[in-house]
Amino acid sequence: MEGAMTQIQSLFATRLYRAALSEHGQIDAAELEASCWSIAEDDEAGQEWCDENGYPGYTSYASLTDLPWRFPIFQDLVACIDKHVAAFAEDLEFDLGDKDLRLEDIWINILPPGGTHASHIHPHSVISGTTYVAMPDGASALKLEDPRLPMMMAAPPRRKGARDELRSFVYATPKVGDVLLWESWLRHEVPLNMAEDERISVSFNYAWG
Repeated sequence: MEGAMTQIQSLFATRLYRAALSEHGQIDAAELEASCWSIAEDDEAGQEWCDENGYPGYTSYASLTDLPWRFPIFQDLVACIDKHVAAFAEDLEFDLGDKDLRLEDIWINILPPGGTHASHIHPHSVISGTTYVAMPDGASALKLEDPRLPMMMAAPPRRKGARDELRSFVYATPKVGDVLLWESWLRHEVPLNMAEDERISVSFNYAWG
């Protein structure tokens, strides 16, 4: 057709939200880190679960469901994260109707040097995310996987330096005080922690209902 122009669109976008917690509230980083350590040291059930399941370091995921009740700083943290999740839901143009996105789970992760967290998704949730409490030099980035990857049976590899939206894997390197949010179906992992100290984060899920 005379005058026609080539058009290439990006379709079916996968969004990653990244912001400083401080955009929606002030959280004392030192108090939050001290609270994570205090909970980890007292949580015998969580320590046993990690030992029995070969989980490196510590997570409260399988043992504690009431962090905001135990430590006031987690109440403040949830109030802050609520606002970030609302902003991300707006960007995603979710039509929530008469229901809300509500906190479903929140848990502590303490990953020691040499520890990893294998690739996974968060079933039954809508938005998942993490805020970063301690990220020493060499601490693992968050590795995100293109959800189309299993269907690319015969595709050649991407060029080195390809745009983020065309890569099979993207590594997001957060700073202390950052919050990352993504849709819960997005597969992700934490590669080997090459730091000499623990990598500490707080993760969470939001459900619709």
